[in-house]
Amino acid sequence: MSEVEDISEESDQSEELFEHHNFKVDPGQELLRIDKFLMDRIANTSRSKIQIAAKEGNIRVNGQSIKANYKVKPNDEISIVLPYPVRETELLPEDIPLDIVYEDDVVLVINKPADMVVHPGHGNYTGTLVNGLIHHFDNLPQRDDYAGRPGLVHRLDKGTTGLMVVAKTEQALAHLSKQFFDRTSERTYHAIVWGDFEESEGTVEGNLARSLKNRKIMQVFDEPDVGKHAVTHYRVLRSLGYVSLVECKLETGRTHQIRVHMKHINHTLFGDPEYGGDKILKGTTFTKYKQFVNNCLTLCPRQALHAKTLGFTHPETGEFMQFDSELPDDMQQVLEKWEVYANNSAQFQ
Repeated sequence: MSEVEDISEESDQSEELFEHHNFKVDPGQELLRIDKFLMDRIANTSRSKIQIAAKEGNIRVNGQSIKANYKVKPNDEISIVLPYPVRETELLPEDIPLDIVYEDDVVLVINKPADMVVHPGHGNYTGTLVNGLIHHFDNLPQRDDYAGRPGLVHRLDKGTTGLMVVAKTEQALAHLSKQFFDRTSERTYHAIVWGDFEESEGTVEGNLARSLKNRKIMQVFDEPDVGKHAVTHYRVLRSLGYVSLVECKLETGRTHQIRVHMKHINHTLFGDPEYGGDKILKGTTFTKYKQFVNNCLTLCPRQALHAKTLGFTHPETGEFMQFDSELPDDMQQVLEKWEVYANNSAQFQ
């Protein structure tokens, strides 16, 4: 989903309309009613609202108003136009506590908690990391392609915990951004995933792009011209029967990369609500086992993923700096419970 500001069109009735959403349909899209298509792409909406918008002429395909039963075709250009401007996301300082691991005049390293959105966006206009940053720090720089995201060099998903670096000067922002682009920064993640591995380490490669069925998630595509190249290296740290603790090292940094790559090799992240890890994927049918897993999922109701280490070259001193963080309590507790289960279960003796 994208919101485009300062773009308006004139309707047949000369009413000024503002473009709120714009979508370019993927080349491989199957024929699908536009109301169903848009339901997967616009948050906090309903099929009836989309049908009403179509009836009022507010949904256009290739510049023409369409009906709700229109079937989306590959390469269609869809826009939602409404008679009021797009809401501008005003960045408001908020006194949000930050877990600061390191700070100097140039950079800041923080440990992000679970359930914190990194920057404001649709449905999350307040309570984000950025809201907290601009309360604690003045005049943070921002990249042109990261509008509304001052200081940010990279992101973590809402449910992912761990280390992030924030730039405090323009020079630091440019320097760090180049490191991430050139892949000279170092990042390792720890994840609890479903299943046991036959090999103790491996590499997952596969282009990532948004799913054609659900735009809120990503998927691996075999076609070389679809999506962005992505590489994840993994190493098994602990095998606990039906789950494993793995270390993942990113060679690229794509949206949901670890979550999608692990699912692709049938090791979905434990607790991951978007990718199906929040239900029993491995194990027995015994009632006690089901209750045990549900207790673990209650302890960690998110993807069990933590950005554990972070390394980068300091933008001013040239020193390579490395940081490490402990696993958060929810992941620690889940691992401890699986350790006990594995040790006590006759199946693992």
